[in-house]
Amino acid sequence: MRRLALSDEILLSVQQPARYIGGEVNMCIKNPSQVDIRFAMCFPDVYEIGMSHLGMQILYDMFNRRDDVYCERVFSPWTDLDRLMRQEQIPLFALESQDPVKNFDFLGITIQYEMCYTNILQILDLSKIPLHGADRTDGDPIVIGGGPCAYNPEPLADFFDLFYIGEGETQYDRLFDLYKKIRRSGKNRWDFLKEAARLPGIYVPMFYHVTYKEDGTIDSFLPNQDGIPKTISKELVQSLDDAPYIANPIVPFIKVTQDRVVLEIQRGCIRGCRFCQAGNIYRPLREHSLEYLKNYARQMLNSTGHEEISLSSLSSSDYSCLKELVTFLINEFQGKGVNISLPSLRIDAFSLDVMSKVQDVKKSSLTFAPEAGTQRLRDVINKGLTEEVILKGAAEAFHGGWNRVKLYFMLGLPTETLEDREGIALLAEKVAETFYDEIPKEERHGKVQVLASSSFFVPKPFTPFQWAAMCTREEFLQRAYSVKDKFKEMKNKKSLKYTYHDADVTVLEGVLARGDRKVAAVIERAYEKGALYDSWTEHFQNQIWMDAFEECGVEIDFYTTRERELDEVFPWDFIDTGVTREFLKREWEKAMKGQVTPNCRQQCSGCGARSFEGGVCFENSN
Repeated sequence: MRRLALSDEILLSVQQPARYIGGEVNMCIKNPSQVDIRFAMCFPDVYEIGMSHLGMQILYDMFNRRDDVYCERVFSPWTDLDRLMRQEQIPLFALESQDPVKNFDFLGITIQYEMCYTNILQILDLSKIPLHGADRTDGDPIVIGGGPCAYNPEPLADFFDLFYIGEGETQYDRLFDLYKKIRRSGKNRWDFLKEAARLPGIYVPMFYHVTYKEDGTIDSFLPNQDGIPKTISKELVQSLDDAPYIANPIVPFIKVTQDRVVLEIQRGCIRGCRFCQAGNIYRPLREHSLEYLKNYARQMLNSTGHEEISLSSLSSSDYSCLKELVTFLINEFQGKGVNISLPSLRIDAFSLDVMSKVQDVKKSSLTFAPEAGTQRLRDVINKGLTEEVILKGAAEAFHGGWNRVKLYFMLGLPTETLEDREGIALLAEKVAETFYDEIPKEERHGKVQVLASSSFFVPKPFTPFQWAAMCTREEFLQRAYSVKDKFKEMKNKKSLKYTYHDADVTVLEGVLARGDRKVAAVIERAYEKGALYDSWTEHFQNQIWMDAFEECGVEIDFYTTRERELDEVFPWDFIDTGVTREFLKREWEKAMKGQVTPNCRQQCSGCGARSFEGGVCFENSN
């Protein structure tokens, strides 16, 4: 029987003790002494968030299919347990065996969001692992970073031994086999990292040297060891049906953010929104076959007992067999109390047929993302939606029985004007008017609710907007206030609600998103001063970060409000995502002219992803 790492006294004194005990349905159980490699799979946030991450569940299942690997889970302890672990000198432990993370061979950390960077240091600190890779010895785990933020790993380069760039299904087996080979031959940690740096998709920061120009921009970024590649190409699964998926997902004891079966229907996106990093780094779009999805839907619902299944992708409407899949799910699970969730749907593809089928099973608010309030600005960001299409989609939704709509927008986009901002309120008003125009009084179930929210624009690496300047905190707030004031003028203002995100958090996210190695000192200093759970509003302390920037002599504006020259060397330029810099430049220039680029199924735009020889680029080649 497992012995828990925490005493009953401690478990009874913290929120949600089930976060720390493991033992859930479908948890993998192995004898740690009978495997060659122990891998601690970490999501640097609270359990409820981490257990909702699909990528982590896929890799957990995949690793544990190997007899020689035992993969266990680790999450950030909440602040109450964090305090007790430090007081009692309790090392951070994995859920499955309850053993200290420091005893593992690997610590793999999913880097999903920039605002979790101080939590990464918490994980290392509580595990008694030196924060800096340069200070680690053969007795420490190899610390690996992966996930979307690994596409600019430089702000975290000091803290990781290596980064895995791309999709995890392709190279981990080779990495594990290499580790076993190195260990059998009696070689050390440095030898393993040197060999690992030659594997596709693997970036070892210690083997690269950065020089800077007088103005603070990068002059050169080159390997400092022989045989190490200058460019790291992302790893990509060409045929999704050939990749492993999760037949038996872990079922938490407590309610988590995604408390349902998640069925990944495709990867990538055809749309080419110019602000969207995921739409670029996951190109080309690749689909699962309908039969594959049917099989896994049955397996996962049977093995978990969940009562909801969610279809996961960047733009679910673009899945070519969406109607067939929804029809199957309705017919297969009708009368069995299984709800179907369809996130990431585009208004222009949201057919009344699909809506009417889903509404029989579950009806909730519908979420649309116009992103901008005017057609001019939607063309700038290549959103590909007209007001006519938006209102038509809303009308279909209202006729389908919905009366609650969420609209997502961005503020601070390149070329944005007051007219664009006020257009957010005007569009929300038109959506509300559509309800009252289309639905007779006797058929209305209460008033319509239109909930509009705006995030603030952050330029991300590997997007056409990576050259763009960000707004200051004050500019963001001024723009939000102008939208809020416009909402007060609307005739249907009682049916409308407007909210906006935190400007301070956005500015910090902007620094971390496009930062270089000099930003690492700021992250470390902020952590030392108490920064933790920065993505949680109640815990974010902006002044800590402002003090850390000042103490480290790092200028925020250098990373945020400064517009980049087209030939500037970026910290992430050594990574090849398949989408060429030339394409991103063309898209940046087209954005400035308000020109639209067709989606990948309408016309190839020559982004470079065709080099992967799969996916949407080759759909019609047979």
